[in-house]
Amino acid sequence: MSFEWPVLTFDQLTINYDKKRKPVRGPDRKSGPYPYYGASGIVDYVDGYIFDGDYLLIAEDGENLRTRQTPIAFMASGKFWVNNHAHIVTGNERANTRYLQYSLLAADISGYLTGAVMPKLTQGNLNKIELSCPPRHVQDEIVRVLGALDARISLLRETNVTLEAIAQAMFKSWFVDFEPVRAKAEGLEPESMDAATAALFPNSFEESDLGPMPSGWSTCRIADVAEIVKGKSYSSKDLTDLHHTALVTLKSFERGGGFRLDGFKPYTGNYKSSQVVSSGDLIVAYTDVTQAAELIGKPAIVVGVEEYQTLVASLDVGIVRPDVTKVSRQYLYGLFKTETFQSHTFAHTSGTTVLHLAKDGVGVYQFVCPPSEVMKAFSSLAETLSERRQNNIDQMRTLTHLRDTLLPRLISGQLHLSEVENSGMLSEAS
Repeated sequence: MSFEWPVLTFDQLTINYDKKRKPVRGPDRKSGPYPYYGASGIVDYVDGYIFDGDYLLIAEDGENLRTRQTPIAFMASGKFWVNNHAHIVTGNERANTRYLQYSLLAADISGYLTGAVMPKLTQGNLNKIELSCPPRHVQDEIVRVLGALDARISLLRETNVTLEAIAQAMFKSWFVDFEPVRAKAEGLEPESMDAATAALFPNSFEESDLGPMPSGWSTCRIADVAEIVKGKSYSSKDLTDLHHTALVTLKSFERGGGFRLDGFKPYTGNYKSSQVVSSGDLIVAYTDVTQAAELIGKPAIVVGVEEYQTLVASLDVGIVRPDVTKVSRQYLYGLFKTETFQSHTFAHTSGTTVLHLAKDGVGVYQFVCPPSEVMKAFSSLAETLSERRQNNIDQMRTLTHLRDTLLPRLISGQLHLSEVENSGMLSEAS
C-alpha cells in the first residue's frame, strides 16, 4: 500500500537538463524534420536538434498549467529541440522516467504555481513537488499497464489519421484530378471503382471559368450551397471552470484539419440558437495568432462530447451548414482540405498579431460541383470511413477513462497491479 512507499521530492528522482534548452524565434527558425517543443507539445519542425533520446517534458508556463486541458507532462523521443517554456528531465537511478510522467499527471500541482495572470511552474517549485516512490520494479509494472492503454489509444488515433487520409485521397482523385473522367476519356476503366460508380462519371471535359471540368458538371460558390454562421464573441468574465455549456474555439482544430476534444472553454454567456453546434456539424477556423496562418480555413467535423450539454461556436469559428439537396457535409469537408481552398482562404486573410479570414472568405469560394449522383456516391463512402473514425473515438474515450481511473489509484498504491489484471478490466478494454 501507499504508506509503505517513501515520498520524495522531484529533484531527488530526476536529472534536469534545463540549461541545455535553447529558444529560437519564429522568424529565425529553419524548417526541417526535427520537432520543436514548447509548453504543450510540438509547435514547429526545425532543421536541427539539441536532444536525442527519451526525455520527459513538463510545462513551465501557460494557462494550461491550471486548466490542464492538455497534459502538462509528456514524453519526447528521438532527435528534437526544446524552447524555454518546457522543463526537460529524465529519471535517475530511483525513478522510471515514464513513471514520473504518470505521477505528475496524477498530482495536484496548484500549490506550486506562481503568477496571478500567467501561471508559471519554476524549476525551484518543480523540484519541490512530492511524489510517491515505489520500488523500481513496481514503477516498471505501473508503466507497463498504463503504457499498454496509451499504446492502444495511440494506435486508434493513428488509424483515424489513415482513414481520414484515405477519404481525402479519394476526394482528390474524384474532384480535383478528375482521374475517373481522364481514365474513361482514354478508353480505360477507372481504378479502384466498381462499374456502377464508374458509370456516373462522363468520359470528356468542357471548358469553364475554373478551367477544364467534367462534361455536364457545373461551377458554383460555397454561398450558393451552404449557410455560413459566424460564432459568438465573448470575454473572460463569461468563462468558468464548471458549466454545462462550452465554447468551440480555435483550439478545437488540429493543425492539419480535424477536431480536437480538448479545446473547449466552459461558458456562461448568451448566444444565438444559430451559433449552437452539434455532433456532425462542419466548422471552419476564421482566425489564427501566427503569421503562418496555419489554422485559417482549416475544417473540422464536430464530435459529440459527454462533458457538456451544449456547444457554442466562438468568434474564431464559422459553422457551415450545407443545403443537403445540393451538396453534402462530407463533400464540403473534403473540399475545404484541398490546397486550392487553403490558398484561397490565405489570400482572404488580413491582420497583424491576430489574423482574420474575411467574413465572406468562405462563401465566395468557387468550385466545380458534381451531379447529385456522384456526390451521393462519394458521401456514402466517406460517411462509412467517418463512422469507423467515430467508433475509434468512442474506444479512445473508453480507454482514456479507464487509464485516468487507474492512474491515481496505481500511483498512490490504493490499487495493486494484481487486482487490475485479475479484474479483467484490461482485456475488456481491448
